[in-house]
Amino acid sequence: MKTEQIEKLTHFINGKKVEGKSNRYGDVYNPSLGVKIAEVPLASKEEVDEVITLAKQGFNEWSKVSVAKRMDVLRKFRDLLAKNTDKLAEIIGRENGKTIDDAKGEISRGIESVDFALSAPQLLKGEHSVNVGGDINAYSMHKPLGVVTCIAPFNFPIMVPVAMSTMAVAVGNAMILKPSEKVPFSALFLSELWDEAGLPAGVWNVVNGDKEAVDALLEHKDVKAVSFVGSTQVAEAIYEKGTKHHKRVQAFGGGKNSMIIMPDTDLDHAVNSFVGAAFGAASQRCMAISNAIPVGKETADAFVAKLKEKIKELKVGTFDDKNADFGALISAESKESVLKALENAIEEGADLAADGRNPKVKHPEGYYVGATLLDHVTPDMEVYKQEVFGPVRNVVRVDTLEEAIDLINEHEFGNGVTIFTDSGSAARTFTENIEVGMVGVNVPIPIPVGYHNFGGWKRSSFGEGQMFGPDTARFFTKRKTVSERWPDTSYNESKTDFSFPNN
Repeated sequence: MKTEQIEKLTHFINGKKVEGKSNRYGDVYNPSLGVKIAEVPLASKEEVDEVITLAKQGFNEWSKVSVAKRMDVLRKFRDLLAKNTDKLAEIIGRENGKTIDDAKGEISRGIESVDFALSAPQLLKGEHSVNVGGDINAYSMHKPLGVVTCIAPFNFPIMVPVAMSTMAVAVGNAMILKPSEKVPFSALFLSELWDEAGLPAGVWNVVNGDKEAVDALLEHKDVKAVSFVGSTQVAEAIYEKGTKHHKRVQAFGGGKNSMIIMPDTDLDHAVNSFVGAAFGAASQRCMAISNAIPVGKETADAFVAKLKEKIKELKVGTFDDKNADFGALISAESKESVLKALENAIEEGADLAADGRNPKVKHPEGYYVGATLLDHVTPDMEVYKQEVFGPVRNVVRVDTLEEAIDLINEHEFGNGVTIFTDSGSAARTFTENIEVGMVGVNVPIPIPVGYHNFGGWKRSSFGEGQMFGPDTARFFTKRKTVSERWPDTSYNESKTDFSFPNN
């Protein structure tokens, strides 16, 4: 087995790297090789409290900086992200396991979020009314909240933290990022870029940690808002605890995303689209397609036959293998969980159409599962009900479009869904009746671009607002409305008015 030098990582606090004080560390692995590469400090409550105090000081300075100067920092940060794409992709691949091309795609989406955050001056404009009554003018303004926190997942070490945090910084808040302890390198490198871009100390902080750090952030009175991405179970817990402590919370959970395949669609196109959307990043995406739902037996038989042949061509490999279609799962525990879900599905009666349990890989010590397909999956099976965060995908057969829509609408998750069809009528029926937050028509992964809102329905999302798009500015600001009058100094009001103000 290949060994790597084990690094001792730090936090990034108040503009500099800071060693952990808790004497607790988490192990960081290279999933492609299955070897430990670093130890990351796990912050104590006391350390988190110290960071919040420093972030509050950073906020007091940053919130008074002009919008124009804030945008200058953001533009420099955006340029540094683009300039360092290759280095960032290498970091992501090494700690996450996804391929270099996939990592570069993630970085590109992150840059989209910075591009949108540069529109903050437009989004911060308030409303103004002249002489609403009695020579009174009324106007509103958007003010930053203060210290806010983002709790990010392992599967998008750059895109999600950037998407969650950039607008928060742009509108004048101070940020504390708690990245997944599985992928700390990316967050620390982002810190270097923010520092190089000229962001004042204390405005951007990275606290590595586990549940103790998260609880400290959720409970502290000076943390005003929390943005989270992760599993549904944790999202709900974050939402409940955060709101209990009077915070604004947006918590994005899991999904069980489906692709409906209509009889009139080009099956080759549908198969190619499904394979990429289902197995890319080893299926470790909340927007990955979990279920193929072909309509009609003839469509299903033909689709599965073509899909099985396509799956045979897929190659699993290390993050830097240019021929690999996707890489390893994030951890040994994740691999074990995925294989257990597969075995349970077979026991429940699903047909194993493609078996990826023993892929041919150069480094078998890595956390690999190959592309796996289950046919004749039914809604009562656990593999249909629960999100499987790995390359085990389902074929669920139905007879009509209406049956497919009802099936999806009855599921507890409502993150993403798509339909492949040549029929405008079918597409309209689908888009109008489906109860899911992000919807695609002939689009394999219906994730919105950076200037549209992102967010699921039902148990895929808890709390206020959405990620990406205009909702980010609304979430990280509060509205203040001013009514003002400058009376004529020669006017002498001789009577006190006790009636409710009116026009």
